[in-house]
Amino acid sequence: MNIILTEKINNLGKLGDIVKVKGGYARNFLLPQGKAIRATKDNIESFNQEKSKIEAENESNKKDAQKLSESIEGLSIVLIRPASETGQLYGSVSTRDISNSINESNFSITHKQVILDKPIKELGIQRINISLHPEVIVPITLNTARTIEEAKTQEKTGSAVVQTKEENTNDLLLEPSLDVNENESKKMLADDSSSEINKT
Repeated sequence: MNIILTEKINNLGKLGDIVKVKGGYARNFLLPQGKAIRATKDNIESFNQEKSKIEAENESNKKDAQKLSESIEGLSIVLIRPASETGQLYGSVSTRDISNSINESNFSITHKQVILDKPIKELGIQRINISLHPEVIVPITLNTARTIEEAKTQEKTGSAVVQTKEENTNDLLLEPSLDVNENESKKMLADDSSSEINKT
């Protein structure tokens, strides 16, 4: 399908370019999100007539985004989530969770502006990109922890506060040995008691 890009799309083209893409990509993503229009004869003529106005509006939006990026860049947000000892979240962190947390710092970001390849399912610190404009991407830091105290530790060390699989395995191995020792002690006490009875 031939389309006209209404904004810059990485690895595809810039605003105003006429490109050919797969129909599914156009119908399911580019067209419904307003990132492109069908390259029909009427649309091409209409776009060319409005091209200067569209480009000027895009440039204005880009400048606003660049100004906003100066405030957001370097932002660090903390999300408190329940998780296992090995760091696996009981659930996940979504783009909406991240945008809501950012907006608590008096910004106005939608979840669609949060660039996340997949939901976050582990404790730790991640670098997340926020799209303020197709040509203005700004990184922030996300610190996902079980408690505020652990979040502070993670911020200092740069790594998640978790128990390694090896430590977890060792704990499991130690538990039966404690039971064995306890049983041995009980057996020894029982033997001692029997000996005393026999002596009498």
